[in-house]
Amino acid sequence: MPRLPDQIDAPMTSPQLATLRSLSAEAYQPKLFENNLTAREAERRILALKAEIELANSF
Repeated sequence: MPRLPDQIDAPMTSPQLATLRSLSAEAYQPKLFENNLTAREAERRILALKAEIELANSF
């Protein structure tokens, strides 16, 4: 869902928090999970973790 400009620096949402927590555990990257990220940074980390997991699963 696209975010409005005033929402970009808002805190991450509850779904982002849950997704980031599970993906960071799945990718063995617990340091990438933080509770106090912005929605933008959370989305970046989620996309990076998904890409990392997809790459690992391709081997």
